[in-house]
Amino acid sequence: MKLKELVEQLRIVSVQGELDVDITGITMNSREVKQGDLFVCIAGIPGLQEDRHLYIDHAIEAGAVALIVERDIVAQVPTIKVPNARFALAMLSTHFFGYPSHNLKLIGVTGTNGKTTTSHMIEAILAHANYRTGLMGNIGTKIGNTIVKSNINTQEPHKLQANLAKMKNCSTDYCVMEVTSQGLDMGRVVGCDFRTAVFTNLTNDHLDYHGTMDKYLMAKGSLFSRMGNSFSYEHSKHKFAILNADDPASEVFHGLTTAQVITYGINKQADVMAEDIQLTVKGTTFRLVSFAGTVTIECSMIGAFNVYNALAAIATALAEQIPLHLIQQALSEFRNTSGRMEIIEASQDFIVIVDYAHTPDAFSNALSTLRELADQRVITVYSCEDDHDEGTTFSRIRDIAAKHSDVVILSAEHLSKETTNSMTQEIANGQGIYATSNNTTCELMPNGPLAIKRAIELATTGDIVFIAGHDYKTEVQHILKEYQNRHWEEVGNVVRTEDIPIRA
Repeated sequence: MKLKELVEQLRIVSVQGELDVDITGITMNSREVKQGDLFVCIAGIPGLQEDRHLYIDHAIEAGAVALIVERDIVAQVPTIKVPNARFALAMLSTHFFGYPSHNLKLIGVTGTNGKTTTSHMIEAILAHANYRTGLMGNIGTKIGNTIVKSNINTQEPHKLQANLAKMKNCSTDYCVMEVTSQGLDMGRVVGCDFRTAVFTNLTNDHLDYHGTMDKYLMAKGSLFSRMGNSFSYEHSKHKFAILNADDPASEVFHGLTTAQVITYGINKQADVMAEDIQLTVKGTTFRLVSFAGTVTIECSMIGAFNVYNALAAIATALAEQIPLHLIQQALSEFRNTSGRMEIIEASQDFIVIVDYAHTPDAFSNALSTLRELADQRVITVYSCEDDHDEGTTFSRIRDIAAKHSDVVILSAEHLSKETTNSMTQEIANGQGIYATSNNTTCELMPNGPLAIKRAIELATTGDIVFIAGHDYKTEVQHILKEYQNRHWEEVGNVVRTEDIPIRA
């Protein structure tokens, strides 16, 4: 595509150089530049992304044949100055790849917790109904049975649009995409024509980036406010907002969107509801009451929060007119997303659950559920991180762990030396939250595998071992295998004298 065609998409530009240049790709990362690329110099975000104007020379050396910039630059290739390089990146990427979201049905899932599980449930129901599906989120990009991993959840526009184009070329019917608040705020999904927007919940998170809950709320709300302001007689152009009636933020999003709203919930009256909920440590059963009918839903998911995730997926599927019996079948066959309240079986006589719960709200939901379901002890393993902001402080998570667990085993591998030393002293002295009133014991281990090994060593018949904070599924499977053989092969580190757990 000619540079001239791309530049014509923008109205406020200043051009230096000739525009009769062939563009074969678009990128904002100088390390990924290939010959013929347009290099977009986005402005930096302190602590998150570097200013790409600093890498212009490197990009040109690597083969960039034109630049998008936000300030006056003298370069040996055509240079287009724009007010907002991020917006330009999204617009030009969308045009370059042929507006792919117009040719498939795009479903965006946003919220603090539950995005991954809900997205996977929606995708599973659509696939069960024989639609060709794509998935974008924590796992990367999934087209059919092929998965390409990504290092971020909501991808940057040039990669996101390229992957949507691949889905379009594979005749994909639906793409289900996790949409983060940062991705929305940074304009990563600008240019995406969402057919459906799904909201899970809103709790304190990412305040180190957004600053306030109001700004966090508005970032999420932009997904709903950007869904257009017109109606169409064509079925494929209908738009839907799937909102959690039990979350107050839904009222805001309802007012922001012109899409047809479908609500789901447990406590407040909604279009799609769960009644007679039966929770066990092996799965969940509830009666689904909806505008399409009433059926019993059985699934292997654990906890009331997963009932909400299931309801969001069901409401989305009903918007697509998928029959209730197919939804029922799909959810009965659905297995937890890897690392999301996933039961790890190795014929042990206690239960081991791995969950990537890393926000206080998600952690509390998961652990309080297990506390209610536990016949014996709850042993919690958590991989600590230094505090970054009030919404995701490790101190809150430690408090939750102490409240709902009989034994807490902490891993210090992601902590600074100073924090580790401080925790070591507090645990040894039984100070602060480690001076628990419910007889909870606390231990500190140097890394995750050793913490997991210690928990499994302590577990007895009927206990629940809950491993949260990081994806340790592979390590857990390996340690359980060794447990079965009663032969402990060291994982990650050799246990030294100084690695003996510190207890409170």
